[in-house]
Amino acid sequence: QLQFVESGGGLVQPGGSLRLACAASRFTLNYYAVAWFRQAPGKEREGVACIDSTGSITDYADSAKGRFTISRDNAKNTVVLEMNSLEPEDTAVYSCAGDFGQNCRGYAPANYHYWGQGTQVTVSS
Repeated sequence: QLQFVESGGGLVQPGGSLRLACAASRFTLNYYAVAWFRQAPGKEREGVACIDSTGSITDYADSAKGRFTISRDNAKNTVVLEMNSLEPEDTAVYSCAGDFGQNCRGYAPANYHYWGQGTQVTVSS
């Protein structure tokens, strides 16, 4: 079964940075568009950023623009989300999701068939 594995979450102070990684388990990530989602307690899951299978096209939700950067290293089978200027409102479980094909699928969770378990990000002083 295709699976993603996230890493890099943790506790960070407001204004700090974190680097999340999404690795593919038992399959090649090269042919999959990948998105990062997050879900805070009591809130719906929301999309954060997406990258196409080639890495040439990226998209960001308004909440992430100017602060987060999504990238991929297909040779390492990994997608990375660099998060800067973190705010308490960024506290959530962050999950990566993918779907076969070049183009991003937008931010509807149902559009992505393969998911990781998530990693907790907590922004607090």
